Amino acid sequence: MMDKLLIQPSGPVRGTIRPPGSKSITNRALVCSALATGQSILEGALASEDTQVMIESLGRLGISVQVQEEGRRLVVQGQAGQIPAQQADLYTANSGTTIRFLTAMVSLGRGIYRLDGVERMRQRPIGDLLEALAQLGVDARSEQNNGCPPVLVHAHGLPGGRAEVAGQISSQFLSALLMAAPCAQKPVEIVVRGPLVSRPYVDMTLAVMRSFGAHAEEAEPGRFLVQPTGYRACQYQIEPDASAASYFFGAAAITGGQVTVEGLGRHSLQGDVAFCQCLQQMGCQVVYGQNCITVSGRAQRGIDVDMNPISDTVPTLAAVALLAQGPTRIRGVAHMRHKETDRLAALATELRKLGASIEELPDGLLIQPGPLHGAEIETYNDHRMAMSLALVGLVVPGVVIRNPGCTVKTYPAFFEDLAKIISKTPP
Repeated sequence: MMDKLLIQPSGPVRGTIRPPGSKSITNRALVCSALATGQSILEGALASEDTQVMIESLGRLGISVQVQEEGRRLVVQGQAGQIPAQQADLYTANSGTTIRFLTAMVSLGRGIYRLDGVERMRQRPIGDLLEALAQLGVDARSEQNNGCPPVLVHAHGLPGGRAEVAGQISSQFLSALLMAAPCAQKPVEIVVRGPLVSRPYVDMTLAVMRSFGAHAEEAEPGRFLVQPTGYRACQYQIEPDASAASYFFGAAAITGGQVTVEGLGRHSLQGDVAFCQCLQQMGCQVVYGQNCITVSGRAQRGIDVDMNPISDTVPTLAAVALLAQGPTRIRGVAHMRHKETDRLAALATELRKLGASIEELPDGLLIQPGPLHGAEIETYNDHRMAMSLALVGLVVPGVVIRNPGCTVKTYPAFFEDLAKIISKTPP
């Protein structure tokens, strides 16, 4: 893709779209199916950089994943809780789910495993996960002793036992431990220390585990008990990505159009469907069908909202807030500073370029809409920055997205799909 992309203003967007499969569910299903007994078939999977590095890493661990139908169908040969390779160097790019899930997963093996990624990955925290694994009897350490990748795991199987894990940086640490636990040598008890961010993603993890025959009992809030039952292979259907759907819902809210997203509903596994409730508070109309969600009408007013459970949709709401009347305050998302970039600082910088007045808070943003104008938007090689801030260009002339190709991380065809719902009549 080109280095820069000028977004052309449009009239109200209209149409029906089905985003690709959920990245979060795809990578969870890949881990559970890789550890299962038997052959699993994953339907509706996401084909993107984040899932590709997971598939390639599983291959280096000796686990066969056959890619069919341009990546939408994956056939996984489960290894019954074993890791065939006794040594592997795993490259995870900038995929947090991949490096965190695999760090716990390779503890089930017997050998030496090294996990690394891009330069930004070497700045992203993983120390809380390593500390929890140590409590379970695993020799897993930060190669630079700074709590960040590269990670070295000297594995002799996962003994099990009791561990505490911090919850305030990322829920992926807990999810990684939960998914490895059914293949441990004895029962595992995991206690979350402190507040847990992004709780819906943990619920997603538990739901995927259940589909593959493993159960984690939450004996009391933040205390999980997992028996070493292993996993069973199955045929598994992956939902469209709710985080990706937020961009199309946001496009409707910004332009005053109407968009229907197929494959999602009020009771989706993905907590990010709650983004629609934010738009409803802003004055949009939201209709939930049996297997679809429709958002229509322009966002009228700013809101004050705690987005801790749905932080991946913060950039989308920030874009919508620029076109609303009155301020929008986003709270509870301090952990966004540890994503592909420091998303709070990056959003504050780029939203100001567009003419808004932004106060960067310790745990969020205060967005005061102002007279908007075009600007060249830096994406920081962060897919969500590119997709969300492109929406502003649907109503504001002169918005240019730098490095639009960074959307390959989770949504390679994003700009093509956005074009499908854009009206040919400018506002």
